[in-house]
Amino acid sequence: MERKRPLKEFLKGLFRENPVFVIILGLCPALAVSTSVENALGMGVAVTFVLLFSNLIISSLRRVIPEKIRIPCFIVVIASFVTITDLLMKGFFPLVSRGLGIFVPLIVVNCIIMGRAEAYASKNPIFLSVLDGLGMGLGFTLALVVISMVREVLGAGTFLGFLLAKGFRPLTVMILPSGALLTLGLLMGGINLIKKKR
Repeated sequence: MERKRPLKEFLKGLFRENPVFVIILGLCPALAVSTSVENALGMGVAVTFVLLFSNLIISSLRRVIPEKIRIPCFIVVIASFVTITDLLMKGFFPLVSRGLGIFVPLIVVNCIIMGRAEAYASKNPIFLSVLDGLGMGLGFTLALVVISMVREVLGAGTFLGFLLAKGFRPLTVMILPSGALLTLGLLMGGINLIKKKR
């Protein structure tokens, strides 16, 4: 069996197996909350927190959890960390929490988190599982920030809420759902073009 290298396990979530641009998972929150960079950062941090700690717990308990009830056990672990995340955001970052709305509680059913629990954390040691969760979470955050930067700048003429130029006429389509799909498609096309040229 091939020995897994820690740095490779961490970096794969950022580039080679980026959840949004490569594996194409977690698109609902990625497209719904990417109207502003602030919302994207909030969702990215929330998903990273849940991924990191759920991978840690699931990997720790992987030899104890019975095979037949592993999925319900994973959901309980993930739901616990989502609840913690939701309460922390409501307590310390109420504006971001309001901006993200229902999408924070819906992290429970986010296929990135469930997929990493099933495909990785339940089969690998704690350290590698933590690196995998951190890498995938940061990759998700990176994708969200890139999508939201394009949408916020072109759709509102702002960056992190600050006006970029007077007289700029925003492209309203960019803050609509169709703008999210257009941005994602163009970014994925660009990434695939770069890969092809390599």
